[in-house]
Amino acid sequence: MRATSLRVTLKSLVIAAAAFSAGSVLADEVQVAVAANFTAPIQAIAKDFEQDTGHKLVASFGATGQFYTQIKNGAPFEVFLAADDTTPAKLEAENEIVKDSRFTYAVGTLALWSAKDGYVDDKGEVLKQNQYQHLSIANPKAAPYGLAATQVLDKLGLTEATKAKIVEGQSIAQAYQFVQSGSAELGFVALSQVYKDGKLTSGSAWIVPANLHEPIKQDAVILNKGKDSAAAKALMEYLKGPKAAAVIKSYGYQL
Repeated sequence: MRATSLRVTLKSLVIAAAAFSAGSVLADEVQVAVAANFTAPIQAIAKDFEQDTGHKLVASFGATGQFYTQIKNGAPFEVFLAADDTTPAKLEAENEIVKDSRFTYAVGTLALWSAKDGYVDDKGEVLKQNQYQHLSIANPKAAPYGLAATQVLDKLGLTEATKAKIVEGQSIAQAYQFVQSGSAELGFVALSQVYKDGKLTSGSAWIVPANLHEPIKQDAVILNKGKDSAAAKALMEYLKGPKAAAVIKSYGYQL
């Protein structure tokens, strides 16, 4: 009886070891360049992705335009989650991505936000009242959310009135930090930075109507350095799945 039990135990250990070894072979690491506005969602998605697939996601965060320059200069990224669709399309035209890998993973929402409760009204009239000293936006040449902010100001006829008040961050993360720290009374940020599960996480905000700027379609691509990466392919499929979709929507994005 003991011998039989021992054989069963040893057999179980061999099977478990084989499974672990196979998992180790299959598991991979993927280097991902992530637009700053998508920081919180991808951190949440990464946990589920690693648990469900065994692959590890290593993310770097920054402005889309800056990532484009880094990619062109040979940065080791395998997947790029941009804050627009034009930069990935440009990389595709330049043969920098895996063919047919590009797709829109989220459509972003712009918000005018203040760290102060009640400072920003729900129609954005605070912009026209012009009582603030500083207005934070992301660099429109590097960050799509910054470009969208300039389009809003232009559409509202406020470009000239706000020109001297603009505090410009290199990314949407820095634009947010200027407001959070009090360096600017208000600023244009990604809704995902101040919103979770249907409500603001802090301060006050105006969710900017989509008709005041061009759509912020955010595309994902597998870069050429990730063409043979099982983890890169797995991540792209995961982003299209229901778990990732639920996280993305919870931060105020459209799909």
